[in-house]
Order: sequence, then C-alpha cells, then structure tokens
Amino acid sequence: MLITIYQLKPAFQTLLRPVVGQLARRGVSANGVTLAATLASIVVGGLIAAWPEAAWPLLVLPVFLFVRMALNAIDGMLAREHQQQSRLGAILNELGDAVSDAALYLPLALVSGFSPALVVGVVVLALIGEMTGILGPSVGASRRYDGPMGKSDRAFVFGALALWAGLGLPAQFAFDWILGAMALLAAWTIFNRARKALAEGDSGHG
Repeated sequence: MLITIYQLKPAFQTLLRPVVGQLARRGVSANGVTLAATLASIVVGGLIAAWPEAAWPLLVLPVFLFVRMALNAIDGMLAREHQQQSRLGAILNELGDAVSDAALYLPLALVSGFSPALVVGVVVLALIGEMTGILGPSVGASRRYDGPMGKSDRAFVFGALALWAGLGLPAQFAFDWILGAMALLAAWTIFNRARKALAEGDSGHG
C-alpha cells in the first residue's frame, strides 16, 4: 500500500477547522481563498525567476508551500462545510492548482543545481497526472488523488530541494537523482490514477 502526504489531510483539516469557522463568519469566500493562493503562488514563483541566483527566494518557497497547503485545505472546507460549493469554484480549484504548480516549480529550472530538463519534465508529468485525476468522473469514477507523487508529495520534495539549495548546501548530482525519481513516480501516478479510475468505473457499472 502506497502512503502519501495526502493521507494526512484529515488531521490537518481538524487543526484548521476553528480558523475556517472564523473566516466563514467574516464572509470570506472559498473562491476568494483559491484566487489568493494562486496569485500568491505566481508572486513567489516570480521572485525565484527574477533572482535565480539569490538564496532568499528559495528559502521563501518551502514556507509558502506550507501556507499554500493550508489555503488549499481552507478553500475546500469553506466550500464543503459552509455551503459555498459551486461549479465556478470547482473550475477555479483545478485551474488554480495547475497554474500554481507551474508558477512555483518551473522557475527552479533557472536555479543553479537544478536540471532544467528534469524540472520541466516533472512539472509536465505532474500536470498530466492531475488531468488524469480530473478525468475520473468522465469514466464513472471519482476524482482520483492516488499517489505516489500527488500535489502534497511534490510540494514536500520541491520544498526540501529549495531549502537545501537556499542554505547553500552541496548538491552535487543528488538533485538529478531526486528529480529523476520524481519523474518516474509522477509517471507511475498517471498510470495509477488511470487504473484506479477505470476499476472504479467498471465496478460502478457492474
């Protein structure tokens, strides 16, 4: 059985629930949180792209990835638990995640120590994996979040690499091996999500 960071989500949501309740009472919308997270992701990615040789944007990235994870949980809880679900929200959620991933991770291709080809490859495979998950309902299945390299797992690894590079620690060829492993796991995720979606769809029609 594959264990991913996504499986820690229920516990994380429990910690955030009091905050979500306060936000809902103050009139904060799920769509507003989604848009804020996306715009902030573009800004943070832009900082890395603008100063690829500086350490501080790389050190900002892992901190922001944790904030982004919280914002992603908050917008979903506002939608589900405070009657804010909408078709527009569903679209914004998926597009926001795709835009945020591209904006945050592609600039790492400009940073010394990161292989541009591998960074781009991982991001492309990640986006294909998310598209595969979104296709679940079209074959009679649920939206698939199967690992082993889902959104939270990508954030953890990219955040750790950015922290390592930002601290100026020697990377040597380790980054290439790690990014290569991420690419393989991302490809496995695509296969896994497609397989699980088809199996779930078949069982639903059985």
